[in-house]
Amino acid sequence: MLHHVSIRTANILRAIAFYQLLGFSVKERFTTGYTLACWMEGLNSRIELIEIPEPKPARDAFGDEHYVGYYHLSFDVGNYTDSLPQWLNNLTETFVEENKANPQQIKPLKILLHPQQQMIEDKVFEVAFIADDDGLPIELLCQC
Repeated sequence: MLHHVSIRTANILRAIAFYQLLGFSVKERFTTGYTLACWMEGLNSRIELIEIPEPKPARDAFGDEHYVGYYHLSFDVGNYTDSLPQWLNNLTETFVEENKANPQQIKPLKILLHPQQQMIEDKVFEVAFIADDDGLPIELLCQC
């Protein structure tokens, strides 16, 4: 059983705000070594955010077809919606509203791949990709 996925971030407060809009909530705040960290839970998952002092930009895992390594997080949103396109539209609107209210904390949602259907074995999935505050690709999917 997977306990959590750890994500390094340039700004933990902006990362927390981003993941809260995705449906996560902070469960525990702590320090690790000399930096801030937290555990968040949501979408039937747990993530750990770790703020990195003097961050360097991440490689473009989504756009670089030769990239090797961890590629993306994937969240099944099927328990929260029957339509990924509608769910993503609502999420985009939420980000627009939050960006207007707090532009220093929330950027507009970046969609890397708009919803499309993908066949895996005999199942049809709706799949989309967004980017978090640091550009990490996040897959959203649900079974149709």
